[in-house]
Amino acid sequence: MINPFEIMQTINMIDKENLDIRTITMGISLKNCVDPDIDSVCDKVYKKITAYAKDLVKTGEDIEAEFGIPIINKRISITPVSCLVDALENPTTEDCVKIAKTLDRAAKKVGVNFIGGFSALVHKGYTKGERVLIESIPEVLSSTDIVCSSVHVATTKAGINMDAVAQTGRIIKRTAELTKDTKGFGCAKLVVFANAVEDNPFMAGAFLGEGEGDCVINV
Repeated sequence: MINPFEIMQTINMIDKENLDIRTITMGISLKNCVDPDIDSVCDKVYKKITAYAKDLVKTGEDIEAEFGIPIINKRISITPVSCLVDALENPTTEDCVKIAKTLDRAAKKVGVNFIGGFSALVHKGYTKGERVLIESIPEVLSSTDIVCSSVHVATTKAGINMDAVAQTGRIIKRTAELTKDTKGFGCAKLVVFANAVEDNPFMAGAFLGEGEGDCVINV
């Protein structure tokens, strides 16, 4: 039996001690959105995100109402975007920005707080697409509102990609310059990792890792 003390204890936890569910994050694989044509990539990405996450926010709100515990954020993580950029015929920073704006538009359509995964994992070396993606990060973070980005530059096992460290240092500075009107807020949406976990649902460094399904939920 639940006694009155337990009821009041639960109310106090929520009302005075700020008990909440910090976030629910839907991970969406974009592997099947790969295409050599940038317009086709953006079309596939937008359709998949808006289809899979269309009820994410509403479901979170329904759970809040049923159990009386607030869910503060609803978010999306995706397969690192570098896999899409690498498949383009001749990737440019403009292509990367176009993908990022598509992500921003799709995430706003479904009503989430942030979308993470504009990312590159370069701890052992670069591909051409990864270099281009990293170079585009300042413009991406200054021209989108809720897209988050990350770069993985080192692991204990593989060592440190010093070229990537040097590049990301310049990228952080440039991002701060381009978002100076918002006190450098672009940098708050960027993470530079060492020893990143395989699957990370936490913003701003969220991305859906290898070994994950087509769509997963992290609470």
